Amino acid sequence: MRRSFTGWPQTALHLLCFAIAVGHLYVAFDPIISELQRNAYHFAGFAFLASVYHPLITGKTRSRPMLAFDLTFGTLVALSAIYLPAAETPIYNRGVNLIWLDWIAIALCIAGGIELTRRMTGLVIPVLVILSLTYVGAWGAWIGGIFSFPGLSWETIAFRSVFGDDAMFGTIARISSTYVFLFIIFGAFLLRSGAGDFVINLARAVAGRLVGGPGIVAVIASGLTGTISGSAVANTASTGVITIPLMKKAGFRSTFAGGVEAASSTGGQLMPPIMGAGAFVMSTFTQISYEKIVAVAALPALLYFLSVAFFVRIEARRLNLQPMASDGETLGSAFRKGGASFVIPIAGLITMLVMGFTPTYAAVFGILAVIASSWLTQNPMGPKAVFEALVMGTKSMMMTAVLLCTVGIVVNVISTAGVGNTFSLMIAEWAGGNLLIAILLIALASLVLGMGLPVTAAYIVLATLSAPALAGMISDRVVIDALAAGTLVEPAKAVLMLGAPEHMAALAAPMSHEQAALIIGTLPLEVAAPLRDLVVPPDAAVAAILTAHMIIFWLSQDSNVTPPVALASFTAAAIAKAPAMATGVASWKLAKGLYIVPVIMAYTPFLAGDPLVALRIFALSVFGVYALAAALQGCMERPIGWIERGIIAVAGIACLWPGDILVNLAGVAAVILFLILNLRKPLGAPVQP
Repeated sequence: MRRSFTGWPQTALHLLCFAIAVGHLYVAFDPIISELQRNAYHFAGFAFLASVYHPLITGKTRSRPMLAFDLTFGTLVALSAIYLPAAETPIYNRGVNLIWLDWIAIALCIAGGIELTRRMTGLVIPVLVILSLTYVGAWGAWIGGIFSFPGLSWETIAFRSVFGDDAMFGTIARISSTYVFLFIIFGAFLLRSGAGDFVINLARAVAGRLVGGPGIVAVIASGLTGTISGSAVANTASTGVITIPLMKKAGFRSTFAGGVEAASSTGGQLMPPIMGAGAFVMSTFTQISYEKIVAVAALPALLYFLSVAFFVRIEARRLNLQPMASDGETLGSAFRKGGASFVIPIAGLITMLVMGFTPTYAAVFGILAVIASSWLTQNPMGPKAVFEALVMGTKSMMMTAVLLCTVGIVVNVISTAGVGNTFSLMIAEWAGGNLLIAILLIALASLVLGMGLPVTAAYIVLATLSAPALAGMISDRVVIDALAAGTLVEPAKAVLMLGAPEHMAALAAPMSHEQAALIIGTLPLEVAAPLRDLVVPPDAAVAAILTAHMIIFWLSQDSNVTPPVALASFTAAAIAKAPAMATGVASWKLAKGLYIVPVIMAYTPFLAGDPLVALRIFALSVFGVYALAAALQGCMERPIGWIERGIIAVAGIACLWPGDILVNLAGVAAVILFLILNLRKPLGAPVQP
């Protein structure tokens, strides 16, 4: 539970939030301090705020002794973080020998990260940090097998935990202190300018009078708002209070209404141009430009929202719900009320990214554009509104900032000890070269991690551990195609013969695609890796890396809607006054795109960068996800029986089947034929909800 303040304490904290935001904006344009200083000061400010707003003991928000302790703790952690950049050069001059003051400062920063993430996110991250540190310092040397690690001195561990490239004040902290914070401030300005109301009004104008209109309003509004807010739970809470009552009034069950809102809000983090914090983390991990990531992410995100919208329309048809009466909202009235403060900044942001400006500059420009364009609406932003938006953005960033800096400790251990490579080898071995099994293993790991980790942290940990293996297996498709077609270059044949001489005879004869896959899937890494380097073109290798990270990012979202820990679903259930677990099951069913779309990414060139190929895959996939939604719901435009459901499910799978356009077209034809025949049926009586 967060503390609330009034009077001068509230004013003082709001001024501190304002100063933190302004400081970050200034440094974004004029980097007057080093990257280490910026990252450390970033952690210092948010650690102090987190300690003050989140008490040591839940429920003790009004205890003065507890407040005094939290103020003292937050101050000590912040001062330690401020001290450490100044101590870096003296530490190097001493040959990385720490003095007592260094030990205290490092210990306070690590302890602060552990404790504050415990207060805000629960026990999983603190336990991961403690296990990681003790692994490289103690018990890693005691265990045998592939995860055995000889260990490091505690002095080395302490130093690397804060000063390492991937450590507490390293790469992930840089992402947090630049891209993530600036875009969260941008989102806060949009919301303060009334853009949230505009999104709701726009969605009502576009979809309000369609069959299942209120549900489709939720899909559109949550998708547009979610990319701004960056949090599925916050998105559910902000848009759900409007959309869920509308859906219930239209005749949808309360559990279904809550599920639609949770599934739609979860998809908000998949929708460009902001995509929560994930796109920036992905760009840093892959060294692929942010602009390219958001460009290829657009069609998969649209496919996800279409899949949720299909469920809504099919359920409305199953219940024989009629379109609601017009509320008078039109596109023109929606834009007049507040369209300028949403459309102009978003368009400007996208334009700057396309022109090659950095995301940091684009975000700052977007903030200025929100302020300027708000004067064209009914909610002009004066100094008070600007102050409130900066405070809102800083408060919203509190958990993310402390979380990302603390997760850096885990990432540092993974890279230092080589755990990522070991885990990747283990996934490849367990999967036996089967890409689908690898995706299922990662999905399972994501679900387990997601029970205690926020989405961004789950993605960071999973990407560090499993992205290399997944990218390698995706690249292997190119090698398999070349081997089956007999087009392996001579150096590649030499590598294959030297590394796996048992396959020499197979190279001399034609082989099927399945035989080639079996050979490549059983190769040891020391053979498979150089083979990929020789056969896979650079652009295909980049596409494989991007695809692997995008798959992991998508799978990391499932904890929002998958029981037993489904925070977005449970938030929606509270608004809908529906059973929490039943709403969680409904949202999990509606969010099936989180699993279907990653499989499409893995087995097709959906993210390879060719727009025409991507559009073809998208069009075929639209028919596929519609057919699968109809099979799950037992209805198209009219109810269908179990035999029809089985047939339409097969047709949907045919639409999605990779690499065979004839099978795809046959599936599309079957879906269209079934839809035509289904429309000829009498509408019949409504199904009881």
